[in-house]
Amino acid sequence: MTDEAEAEAQGSLDHGPMHPLQVFVVALCIALNALDGFDVLSISFAAPGIAADWGVDRAVLGVVLSMELLGMSLGSVLIGNVADRFGRRPTILGCLAVMATGMFAAASAGSVAVLSATRLLTGIGIGGMLSSTSAMVAEFSSTRRRGLTMSLNIAGYSAGVILGGTIASTLLGGSGSWRLVFLLGGTATVVLLPVATLLLPESPASLLERRPPGALERVNALLRRLGRAPLAALPPQPIAAPRPSIASLFAPAYRRATLSLTVAYFAQIMLFYFLQKWLPKIVVDMGHAQAEAGRVLVMANVGTMSGAIAIGLVAQRWPVRPAVIGAMLVGFVLIGMFGMGSDDLTQLGVTAAVAGFFVNAGVVGLYPILAETFPAALRASGTGFVIGIGRGGSALGPVIAGAMFSAGAGLFAVSLAMGAAALLAAAMLVLLRPAGDRSRSAAA
Repeated sequence: MTDEAEAEAQGSLDHGPMHPLQVFVVALCIALNALDGFDVLSISFAAPGIAADWGVDRAVLGVVLSMELLGMSLGSVLIGNVADRFGRRPTILGCLAVMATGMFAAASAGSVAVLSATRLLTGIGIGGMLSSTSAMVAEFSSTRRRGLTMSLNIAGYSAGVILGGTIASTLLGGSGSWRLVFLLGGTATVVLLPVATLLLPESPASLLERRPPGALERVNALLRRLGRAPLAALPPQPIAAPRPSIASLFAPAYRRATLSLTVAYFAQIMLFYFLQKWLPKIVVDMGHAQAEAGRVLVMANVGTMSGAIAIGLVAQRWPVRPAVIGAMLVGFVLIGMFGMGSDDLTQLGVTAAVAGFFVNAGVVGLYPILAETFPAALRASGTGFVIGIGRGGSALGPVIAGAMFSAGAGLFAVSLAMGAAALLAAAMLVLLRPAGDRSRSAAA
């Protein structure tokens, strides 16, 4: 579907102020992404306790820390395509059920192998959720607010870590049982499942691209709720409309963008998850208590959430790509400063927070770029592919860091090695072709 047909089919959702229902859908997706954030990093809060209880060394712990990231990679690629074929809403609900199952199973795990399997399962649900909610937010947002809403959606990830991490740190400071962290995440997931089932509508853009039976009636019912005029008929689909498949992402019009964005996301997310996954263990190894390590991670995520909000505000007024490139370069410098370490816990937390601000601004800024790169028919598939393959970086980062630590490398050397990924990500964005050029290629 062309951009003009898509705008008409959505009842001009791209234009004018956002209806309260649009705002609600975006807010619900942000809440779901907050749940993702805590579920992903629950293992980070639990890691010091797991290492102490089971005698796990750093190399093995690095593998355990990466398992749900590997699952996220699989989920983003495979389930993103499912969302384009069968709809955003059923995919999101299915992912919630998978996440709840994985979190409760992790709480009862009795070995490293079982825990790793449960984290892999949880990650598959989280990966599918992230690609589906990203597409949903893009399609329910106006053009003016899309950059902000996409960034706020990803900022929800850090908000979940802050809120859930604060509660988890309190639980760890009390009983000290790492299993309570997973029980907390599983309970929160179960609470949100009926809320999403009752209140989350399907995306009108998804309905019009897939055209299931009754598509026109379902779209018009939603348009009336949004205060828009109903459609008299479904708009015609262009003969050359892209099919929702991985192969379509490598058509001439999208190949370069797909490859550039995948490498950029892979590299930047590797740096992000080095900071997120290893920070509590680094703090504990400096001689601090497990609960204090959790609080430092919360401080770091105050920085990451602030960076996400800041890049969203920038995206409303200025071109986002130069700002993202700048954030990646500054993040490289700051992660090196973090690697110098500090005996002062507050200073270490502040340094991690400021580094997290710029590192996450680089990650989050990629999402509005993804939304403008791929058309509605490929939006979840494209976002899912880039995130999914890119999540290989998130899985690889903790493993590389763990291997370097086990080999005797210091924090500064490991930080510089991880930070170099930001330079690669920035280079890929410099090579990215403007969206207008891709649109002309697709139409040719």
